[in-house]
Amino acid sequence: MNNYKNALIKENRNVVDDIYLMKLQGDFKGKSGQFYMIKPQKNYTMLPRPISIHSVEEDGISFLYMAKGKGTKELSKISEGDTIEMFGPLGNGFDIDEIEKIEGKIAVVTGGIGVAPITQLINELKEKKIDLFCGFKSVDYSVENVEKNVNSIKISTETGVKGVKGYITDHLPVENYDLVITCGPEIMMKKVISECRKNKVKSLVLMENYMACGVGACLACVCETKWGIKRVCQEGPVFSGEELIWHE
Repeated sequence: MNNYKNALIKENRNVVDDIYLMKLQGDFKGKSGQFYMIKPQKNYTMLPRPISIHSVEEDGISFLYMAKGKGTKELSKISEGDTIEMFGPLGNGFDIDEIEKIEGKIAVVTGGIGVAPITQLINELKEKKIDLFCGFKSVDYSVENVEKNVNSIKISTETGVKGVKGYITDHLPVENYDLVITCGPEIMMKKVISECRKNKVKSLVLMENYMACGVGACLACVCETKWGIKRVCQEGPVFSGEELIWHE
């Protein structure tokens, strides 16, 4: 893969716990739901990591990510002024034109770091009335970045420290919406889609499967659909909830 380009880091700071915000300087393309493959330019041991676009600005691009495995922990140690290599944008992203045709109410449901790619989506849909539902373990983050572009926000935490106590799916009235968009842990997304199917509500899912290459060659990120096996990095990462097949 020889299409990587260098990018200068403007900021790479810890937001809360193991969540980091990386801002890069330059002219970048991309829409909500798409991602870049990212790796340090030098002295690295990690394979490229797929990171969803958090926000595209006039002078750069930002990524909100969780330092969980070896690669993302290594990524979190890179400093301002350093250079990284990146390849993208990749994936199909959200079809904003189709979403804007929805005349009824839209709910966006996230869990944990699933909130990361939702900032760009909500910014692109700022003329729509969106209700945002966000679930976190104990501390919320990034929600303040979209407050002005949503109709309402409901936050849940497992500890009850912020918002309502419990899982966000327990506080989601699916039947009140014409479209539900979700991103987060698979167990959460499965429940959201199950409720959407029961209530005959359209849904869109932003998958975040493990990816090794980002271009569909390695088949590490495949998922099962009604139309057969699909590559999340190529045919996704955005799918309709109706087409996905999840096994218990």
